[in-house]
Amino acid sequence: MAQDSDVPSAADKGKGKAVEEPKDEKPVLNGKKDDDKKDAAEEELSEEDQQLKNELDLMVERLMESNSDLYKPALEAMKTAIKTSTSSMTAVPKPLKFLRPHYEPLTKLYEEWPAGDDKISLADVLSVIGMTFSDEDRQDTLKYRLLAPTSDIGSWGHEYTRHLALEIGEVYGKRVTADEPVTDLMDLALVLVPLFIKSNAEADAVDLMSELEIIEQITKYVDENTYPRVCLYMVSMVNLLTYPDNETFLRTAHDIYMKYKQYTQAMVLAIRLHDLDLIKADFDKVEDRAVKRQLAFLIARQRIVLDFPANSDEEQILLECQSNLKLSEHFKSLGKELNILDPKSTEDIYKSHLESSRVAGMTNLDSARHNLAAAFVNAFVNAGYGNDKMMLVEAEKETWVWKTKAEGMMSTVASMGTLLLWDIENGLDKIDRYTYASEPEITAGAMLAIGIMNSGVRLDSEPALALLGDADKLHHENPLIRTASIMGLGLSYAGSNQEDLLELLLPIISDSSQDMQISAMAALACGLIFVGSSHPEVSEAIVTTLMDDDRKNQLTDKWTRFLALGLGLLFFGRQEQVDVILETLKAVDHPMSKPTAVLAEICAWAGTGAVLKIQEMLHICNEHKEESEDKKGDELLQAYAVIGIALVAMGEDVGQEMVLRQFGHLMHYGEANIRKAVPLAMGLISPSNPQMKVYDTLSRYSHDNDPEVAINAIFAMGMLGAGTNNARLAQLLRQLASYYHRDQDALFMVRIAQGLLHMGKGTLSLSPFHSDRQVLSRVSAAGLLATSIAMIDPKDFITGGSHYLLYFLVTAMHPRFLVTLDEDLKPLKVNVRVGQAVDVVGQAGRPKTITGWQTQSTPVLLGYGERAELEDEEYLSLNSTLEGLVILRKNPEWEADQ
Repeated sequence: MAQDSDVPSAADKGKGKAVEEPKDEKPVLNGKKDDDKKDAAEEELSEEDQQLKNELDLMVERLMESNSDLYKPALEAMKTAIKTSTSSMTAVPKPLKFLRPHYEPLTKLYEEWPAGDDKISLADVLSVIGMTFSDEDRQDTLKYRLLAPTSDIGSWGHEYTRHLALEIGEVYGKRVTADEPVTDLMDLALVLVPLFIKSNAEADAVDLMSELEIIEQITKYVDENTYPRVCLYMVSMVNLLTYPDNETFLRTAHDIYMKYKQYTQAMVLAIRLHDLDLIKADFDKVEDRAVKRQLAFLIARQRIVLDFPANSDEEQILLECQSNLKLSEHFKSLGKELNILDPKSTEDIYKSHLESSRVAGMTNLDSARHNLAAAFVNAFVNAGYGNDKMMLVEAEKETWVWKTKAEGMMSTVASMGTLLLWDIENGLDKIDRYTYASEPEITAGAMLAIGIMNSGVRLDSEPALALLGDADKLHHENPLIRTASIMGLGLSYAGSNQEDLLELLLPIISDSSQDMQISAMAALACGLIFVGSSHPEVSEAIVTTLMDDDRKNQLTDKWTRFLALGLGLLFFGRQEQVDVILETLKAVDHPMSKPTAVLAEICAWAGTGAVLKIQEMLHICNEHKEESEDKKGDELLQAYAVIGIALVAMGEDVGQEMVLRQFGHLMHYGEANIRKAVPLAMGLISPSNPQMKVYDTLSRYSHDNDPEVAINAIFAMGMLGAGTNNARLAQLLRQLASYYHRDQDALFMVRIAQGLLHMGKGTLSLSPFHSDRQVLSRVSAAGLLATSIAMIDPKDFITGGSHYLLYFLVTAMHPRFLVTLDEDLKPLKVNVRVGQAVDVVGQAGRPKTITGWQTQSTPVLLGYGERAELEDEEYLSLNSTLEGLVILRKNPEWEADQ
């Protein structure tokens, strides 16, 4: 058999011989064409090649003869020649090349031969030679393979099976369109799948089954050695699939994980499906006590509430895990480990002495406003640590609140909720005294503080419901106290689906005697509480309000956007289920119905990366609005579309890249309403992930001629760097503080951005993704979206009197830590390697999953895109990813090795 190697031997090189390249691959040099190429190639065949060609020609001649006894040996010899040939990666194997000219005569011969083993054997050979014809219309490899179904496909090698799979996909598409049967294709595909999986080509197996829409059957073909790679590939494909295929893939991978008792991985997928029944069923199936606790932590991270009785001690512990009760304690232990428990003052953050302008010290801000900004900065920077130098210090307790005025007092008192985040037991005492204040703003602030502090943490005694759901507060004559109580309920019960709250909030939405501000806030609170649940009663109440004739005039109110957002949040991530609402909204004859529909649609497709939705939103931005009856509705429509582009693309890296480029175009050519939404969209697409290309662009926009664009760009810089302490961003913000020292609103926003940048002294994150960026937290994304919607018109809300809306960010604030615990939930110090995550999907062997790591002992901070691994195998992690609260189990085999 001829060996055809492209690599010249060392001996040839040493002797200075001119090494001969295979003639079929010789490049054309200096533009000279060899006209007699074919003849030359044939003449110049090496002896071995010539001999092979002659042998193959002879075999073909034998097949042409009438003596049928010669057929079988000739076909066998031909098969052997093809199977044993070797060639370089780029060249066609020699036997196939020499047989190619005989292909047409052999196909005619096939038609003439009578049925029998020889005919099947010839079809087998023709199927392989057919690979060398790559015309679109000829699927000969498949055609002849279907005529020789019994032979051993695997023996023809990997390239052949891949080519066959490709043709199966093409023919399947044609047949489905023409409504022809496809059973034979299915059967053949199911022969190929095990071959692919066995040869580490699980990607080909999954692609083929996906093409034929039979992915559910893959469960039969995996075993305990192959399922991890198959599931990893399937899950990584989900972002690239359309509805409902994406759900089918997740469910199939989930079932495989459950079959092999990989409960935490299965739970992550159940959470991604947002299927509460499935989550509950998975949770109940687990018997292992420690694994069940780990699942409770996972569910708590997503802010999902499972109702189960706490009759035994173990159930009580599970309830604690699921209620985030120990979150504050673990967070403070991280602060202790990093030595950052000492409170930071606002001056530590502003570093005014570094501000380049000589006016640094004498910012001519209205001082109440300056103090209000300081209250926000202090709240974000010291968030969760329960101590600061401003609000919780005994001597100054009353004074700082009095340094602000009107609604400023409300936001200042509410800031205590952020300082005492998740620490309900200590927090209630400290806030209690403010609830009796004679000033309504201070009482309102205390209500909001209680809501903020309870965000994501559940106590059996339900203090938030008792204090905020009190009829005196919910129906207080002062609208601020009502707003604060409603907003507080929304923050503390976000994602909980708690039905008790409906009787409190639904009447407020529907009551046409209420101001739009109150009804809209109630709708938004319901949207947060029932986020992604498509709750029929709530959606009905909101749609009815939108169609209510008594409220026609109110619908142009600036607060209506939150009514619309409440509706959108109910369908968050529900994809096509939102279509019913979109149809209903078409019947609403009001300029606000279109923006509401867009808001509902972007929520439904959030984080899916759906390209068609992004294109729809771009179309909306391209429409030129000139003479419309209602300018405001159209302006909001386009602003929502811009934010929608970011919201849909946020979960998918390639989409993100493309979208950032689109934002540049929108900024150049868009009208004012589009331009002011672009910076917000840029912040929303990568919160707590300060990419240089993004913040450099935002830094340019922060000097825009349109003050609202500039303010939003500054806010987006804060969102982008939230909790990262990024030094370059800190420097850019200090420069902006000098630049805007005379502009109250812009300077206020610079301060807010500085507070966000150093949020939790660099230990908190606003990123809505967790579990190795696989899961989008609906509650976090809802909070980020609510803040962004308020920022579309910054002067109406955040830099005006409604700055307390900034506290919607609290739902997205979460420690970016890894804390390891033993099976009894006691802190456990172990060494971990922390490095940049590497995508290992579809790679051969066991590639490294992180790069450029450093070894640290837990608890540790994890940056965006970082991943941790245990340094040795002394402990086994019960969670599939090392992130958040992770329970470790002693490895029983470890001691045996010592």
